[in-house]
Parts: sequence; C-alpha cells; structure tokens
Amino acid sequence: MKQRRVPLRTCIGCQEQKAKRELIRIVRTPQGEIVIDPTGKKAGRGTYICRKRSCLEAAVKGKRIERSLNHAVSPAVYEELA
Repeated sequence: MKQRRVPLRTCIGCQEQKAKRELIRIVRTPQGEIVIDPTGKKAGRGTYICRKRSCLEAAVKGKRIERSLNHAVSPAVYEELA
C-alpha cells in the first residue's frame, strides 16, 4: 500500500514548515472578511500560523497576517487567536 503524503504548510510566525493539521488557518473570504478556519476548507486566501504564543506575537508585530492576506485584520481576530 502507498503511504499518503502529508501536506506541509509554512507558519508565518516562525517560518517553519509543519503538517497542515498542526497549524491554524486564517482566511480572507471572497466577501473580504477575516475568519479562523478550523476545517481548513473554507474558500478564500489563507495563511497558516502555529499554536505557539511566540509565533502569534511575531506575526502581529511584523504585520505578517495582514501582509499575507492583503487585507487589514481586526483586533477581534487577534483576540480569538490568543
């Protein structure tokens, strides 16, 4: 039997590649709203971040989430991530 390949994604906080299931996906929907996607299947432009606090702090400080989604992120999204 073939072994399934595990999809890898890069965390925008620490820039490390990890399994997609280990990361949190943040999505800019086609309507322009920013939401956290627990299923990993919502339509829209997505970015990934580790569950570590240090990664979130680095992403917020460098405005990496906003840059990767090409959209301003509301403080409510940051609170939901924390």
